[in-house]
Amino acid sequence: MLIKTSSRGFDHPVPSEITSRETYQGRRELLRLMATGAAGAALAGWAGRQALAQTVPKPGKLATLAGGKSAVAGAVTMEKITDYKDATSYNNFYEFGTDKSDPAKNAGTLVTKPWSVAVEGLVKQPRSYTLEELLKLSPQEERIYRLRCVEGWSMVIPWVGYSLSELIKKVEPLGSAKFVEFITQADPKTMPFVGSRVLEWPYVEGLRMDEAMHPLALLSFGMYGEVLPNQSGAPVRMVLPWKYGFKSGKSIVKIRFTDKEPRTAWNKAAASEYGFYSNVNPQVDHPRWSQATERRIGEDGLFAKRRKTLMFNGYEAQVGQLYAGMDLKKFF
Repeated sequence: MLIKTSSRGFDHPVPSEITSRETYQGRRELLRLMATGAAGAALAGWAGRQALAQTVPKPGKLATLAGGKSAVAGAVTMEKITDYKDATSYNNFYEFGTDKSDPAKNAGTLVTKPWSVAVEGLVKQPRSYTLEELLKLSPQEERIYRLRCVEGWSMVIPWVGYSLSELIKKVEPLGSAKFVEFITQADPKTMPFVGSRVLEWPYVEGLRMDEAMHPLALLSFGMYGEVLPNQSGAPVRMVLPWKYGFKSGKSIVKIRFTDKEPRTAWNKAAASEYGFYSNVNPQVDHPRWSQATERRIGEDGLFAKRRKTLMFNGYEAQVGQLYAGMDLKKFF
C-alpha cells in the first residue's frame, strides 16, 4: 500500500501486515490476566475510554478559524483512517492529566484565543506571530500520517497544516543555529496539571535543524478538516510522523533557535528511557517494554491484532538519510 502526499510527491510504504498469530497471543494474554484477576481493571479502563469517545464534540471547521484561507490538498491512502472520536479521546497531554482519557475530559479549560507564537534565538527575523498570521503564512494541506505512542499504540490521522520549513525560511536562521526548541503553554490557571511533579514545566521538545527542515515535519492547525481540539494540542502543534508522539509539541507558544541540543521534557524526566531523537525504531527496546509491535487505536479494543513496527514508523525511505552513519542505539 502507499500513502501519497500529492503536493510533496512522497510515497510512504505501508505493508499489509497480517498478524493473526499475534492476535491469538494477545487473547491468550487476556486469559492469563483474567486468571490473575488483573483483567477487570484493564477492561473497565477500556470501557471508560470507549464511553468517553462517544461524547467528544468537534470544535468547528478549520476554514472558520483560517478565514477561508485554508487550501486542503488531496491525499490518498488505503489504510483505514482512525475514527475522529477515537483519535481525540486517547491522548497524551500531561498538562491535563496522566491518563489517556484525562485530556479529553479536562482540556476544555484551555484558552486558545487570542494566541501568539514567539520566534526567537539565532534568527535574523525574530518576531511574534499571531495565530492568524501563522495560518496565512503558507497554504495548508491535508496529510494522512501515522502517529505512534511509545506505549505501543498507533493512529492514522488526516492532519491539516504546512511544513515547518515554511516558517523557518521566513525567520532566516543564522548559520550557528543547529537546533530548534518548541515550548508549550504552561498556564496553571487553564492547564490544571501544570505544576505536578511528573514533569518539569513548561513542556519542551526539540529537533535538529535538518529534521525541522524536512518536509514531513508538519506545523499543524487542524485534523479531519476541523480546528485542532484542545486535547490534541490546539491551536497549533507539531506533527513528526517518524518519531514517537510525545516529540510533537502541543499548544506551542515559543519556537527558539539555538546552537545547543535542547534538554527536552521527557529526556530530563528519564534520560535512560527517552533520548533526544526518539525515532520509532523497533530494533531498540524501551527499557520497560518491547518496541517491536503495536496496536492500532479503535481496532477491536483489547483484542486488537498487533502489527510489526516499521523502522521510522514506515518513513525510512524519506528520513533515513538524516541518520546515516549514526549509532541509533546510542542516539535513541
